[in-house]
Formats: sequence, C-alpha cells, structure tokens
Amino acid sequence: MLISNAIVCDENGERKIDVRIEDGVVVELGVHLNDAEVLDAQGAYLLPSLIDTNIRLQDANLNAKNIQAISNDALQGGVGHVILNADSTPAIDDEVVLEFAQNGTASLSGAKVDLMLNTLKEDMTLSNIAILLKKGVVAPYMSTIAKNDIAIKIAEYVQMYKVTLFCKAEDNSLKNAGVMLDGEVSSRLGLAGIPVLSEVLHVSRMIEIAKYFQISILFKSIASPRSIELIAKAKEEGVDVKCEVSIHHLLHSDESCEGFNTTAKLDPPLASKEDVVLLQKALKASQIDILTTLHQPNSPVNKEVAFYDAAYGCEALKDALALYYTKLVKSGLISMSELVKLTVTHPAKIIGLESGKIEVGTKAQFVLFDATKSYEVKNPQSLYNGEVLDGECKTIF
Repeated sequence: MLISNAIVCDENGERKIDVRIEDGVVVELGVHLNDAEVLDAQGAYLLPSLIDTNIRLQDANLNAKNIQAISNDALQGGVGHVILNADSTPAIDDEVVLEFAQNGTASLSGAKVDLMLNTLKEDMTLSNIAILLKKGVVAPYMSTIAKNDIAIKIAEYVQMYKVTLFCKAEDNSLKNAGVMLDGEVSSRLGLAGIPVLSEVLHVSRMIEIAKYFQISILFKSIASPRSIELIAKAKEEGVDVKCEVSIHHLLHSDESCEGFNTTAKLDPPLASKEDVVLLQKALKASQIDILTTLHQPNSPVNKEVAFYDAAYGCEALKDALALYYTKLVKSGLISMSELVKLTVTHPAKIIGLESGKIEVGTKAQFVLFDATKSYEVKNPQSLYNGEVLDGECKTIF
C-alpha cells in the first residue's frame, strides 16, 4: 500500500512525503512513489497512533465487555494503545485477576490494551509483584497511601526488575474528606476541599525514594504546578522522575465545578484558575512528559447525583486526537511534533517500546488525521460537550 499526499508528522517534525507499506512495515519514503494500491491522504496528517497510559473502564468494572468498549473508543480517538489503570474492581493485584484481564485483552478488534499491576492489596499489604511482572503487566502501580516501609519494599522490586513505577501522589487523610480542590470555589459551593498539599507532599517523598534507590518513577495525573516544579528540579539533579498531566487540568479550573457540575469532579481535582496558567507554562517549557485523556467513564446513575455522591471522572478517549489538536496545537501551546512526543514517544519509552517515528523499518501503527474537518462533541459526560473540535481520524493503520 502507498499513502500519498500526506503530511507525515512524527517526533522529528513535519514533511510532505509518500509512505509505502508492505506487510505492516514502512519500506520506502519519498516523493512520487508508485504502488498497485494507493490511498490519497489529500493533505491529511499521518501520525504514529497515540498511546494513553491512564485509562479506566466503565464504572471501574473489570470485564471483557468493558475492555472491548475501551479498545473501540480508543481507535475512534486516534489512540492505538492504552494502559488500563490497576485500581479496577476487581483490582489487578493477583494472578487470578490478571489472567482474567489478559483473557479480555487477547483478541480485541480495536486498540491494543495493556495492563498495570496494583502493588497494594485492599488490606494495604503487598501483592505478588514479582510473579505479576513476569506474567506480562507493563508497569507496577502504587498509590502513596502506602506507608513508608511498604513504599520502600515496592521500590526495591522496581529496582530489581528495572521497570518504571507508576505512582499516584495522594494523601488519604487529606483526600478522603474532600471532593474538589480546597479553595475559594469549594468554599462558595459549600463543598469540602482537598488541599494541594495532598499531592505535593508525596511527590517530594517519592522523589527522595527514587533518588535513594535510583529507580524510575512516572507521577500519574499531576495537578499542581508546585509538583511539576519539584519534579523538574529533581530531573536537573539526575533523578529519573517524570510527570503525566491530563488535558483537562491544562484547560479547566475548579470553576468548572460551578453549578455542582459532576462532570468536572475529577481525581485529582481540577486546579485553581491561576494554577491552570502555570500548568500551561510548564507544558510550553517542556516540563510535562506525558499527556493523558484521564478517561474514566461512568454510568449516569453514578454521575447524575449529588456532587458528594458522584463518581470521579469524565470521558474524552473518543475525542483524544481532535481534543489535543484543537486545544493545544491549533491554540499555539505546542507544535504537532511536540504533541507526538507527549502522546507517543515518551509514553512508549516508559513501557519499554520504541515509537514516535515514521521511517523505513518502523511498524505501520499510524493514524490519518484530517485537520480540515470539524465536529460537535455530543456527550454529556465530556467536559467539552457542545464544543466544536477540529480534526477527524479518517483511517487507523
């Protein structure tokens, strides 16, 4: 197959070039190439398909139906590979649940789905990390509700197996009392708030653990500019830490919770308006390593209730590439090639893969994205419901 008249965009930039594919591999790049089967891209972008490292299932229920649904939704949004969060029901913390989950991912018709393991059982004891890593999970996941002795044991496993620890920085004693960011908006709404220190304190703690054990940590869904500042400083000192930030935290502040809008009830909570500006500055300064849609779908019965009782999360996976393009690239915050680094190159490297380039020899895992098209989001569980997004995923390879 020959893909002609495409704007090929990868981590190295953009160029208008033809791409010839045989047996699922790029065999030739050039101009005016020939092949018996030709797909005219008509000026659309040809990008490596996206990777999202922070996806949850419908109502967090782990079953084959929900896994297939996530796989299908991902392809619609230009995402070819997703990593399921381990805090599902049941949690992926033993061999039986892992085998059950792997059976659900074995014969998907959509995007590839990989799994992370939950290092903590419900009683806060360690899961069998060594066995689960050997059985094919891509990364261990830990919430910092773990006490220091447990966190250190987890770090020792990470050091032994040379994997990246996916770490959610949160303080149980501070988080459990609140439902949104502690601040002016929460006070006005009469809702209990979660202080920003819930995240920042544990980012600092885990940086020290990463430094001591010389391990790699990816901080999941960071919401505080102060956390990013600490991570950036640690990087300068040679500590192998990285941060993931959701598209929602870059665009929406806690003011989106006005009117008790449960779609804006996210975990971590949306930051203040001032901090959103700082998060965008951090993005432009290349201090953010990975972007996520933080996709967390819920049934209406779990969202269309009082704010206190509503489940955390919103939906964005179906709109992923159009959302990134419209809100980040077209707005001028980042370039298209920088978007590829944040959504393909960096997340691939975290899980031990090589992706982000379109060159001879690479697998044809691409998305053809037409930036001239637009559509209206029609999803009441999306923070972008009613908005017009630019771009359409025409074909997934």
